[in-house]
Amino acid sequence: MKTDKAALVLACIAVVIGIGSTNGPVKEMIAGLKPQADAAVLSYVPKQTNDELRAQIAGKAAELNAQPVDAVVDRVWKAIPGYNGLEVDEEATYRNALLRGPTDSLKLVYRQTEPKVSLSDLGAQPIYRGNPAKPMVSLMINVAWGNEYIVPMLDILDAEKVKVTFFLDGSWLSHNKELAAEMLKRGHEVENHAYTHPNMSTLSRARATAEIEKTQKLLKDSLGVTNKWFAPPSGDFNQQTVEIAASLGLKTVLWTLDTVDWRHPSPDSVIAKISSKAEPGTLILMHPTASSSQALRGMIRGIRAKGLQLGTVSQTLSTERITPPEVE
Repeated sequence: MKTDKAALVLACIAVVIGIGSTNGPVKEMIAGLKPQADAAVLSYVPKQTNDELRAQIAGKAAELNAQPVDAVVDRVWKAIPGYNGLEVDEEATYRNALLRGPTDSLKLVYRQTEPKVSLSDLGAQPIYRGNPAKPMVSLMINVAWGNEYIVPMLDILDAEKVKVTFFLDGSWLSHNKELAAEMLKRGHEVENHAYTHPNMSTLSRARATAEIEKTQKLLKDSLGVTNKWFAPPSGDFNQQTVEIAASLGLKTVLWTLDTVDWRHPSPDSVIAKISSKAEPGTLILMHPTASSSQALRGMIRGIRAKGLQLGTVSQTLSTERITPPEVE
């Protein structure tokens, strides 16, 4: 303690009487005090700078904050999922901003707020699309045949870094468990497409239940998948179908936009159709066919060119927001 006081006294004397040369022991003493001086300077931020930073954050909050959107039953589209609200945590963002480097972008701290009404609150209703405020679409690939196109399509999806939802016919799955496991291995979602590809609206309650339940059990036993979605074969269903699926814990999902690839359209026409008509919340129906296999890469790039992201059915129909970018 005495040594520190002596050093400080000598430094002061050097300044007062003008003997503080640029060399020698006095310079060394002053150098020993410098780290504390630097720390004080670095921790000091002028109030005006703080105010400007807070104003910048408040401006971005006003621009980005959004109220949650409740799920609704639309007259045409039936059940439409809700969409989380978004709030910028201004105080947390401000605290983090004070610690950033001089070249770091401003990282906004968000929190999402859930809607009061969810899909589960709407009862047994079919779903044809996601929320139109969510800039995401899904490729729904119904599989009951077309094995020769599945791996080439998986390779394209890998290359484009896209995840999709495969709806599997139960009888197909019973004979192609390894191929279905490959879908899962590559990160895709696999769901229920009944067992024998029947027209569900023509079935008795007992038979319709068996069609869905048998595939649900097969998904669990052979792949370890907890089934969430049911896609009626050929889009054929009635209210009984939807209620049976709901009783088994499944939501019935159809499509917004159909490639009609079973008619063997040209790949270019499929790309043009999907690229022009895809919009936020679109569910796109396709199959493992020559047309869709050859059009797949073009469809993905056409969708992305419109500023839309691609995700699984679960991702697209979830209330989770797509987070806004960081501020430059």
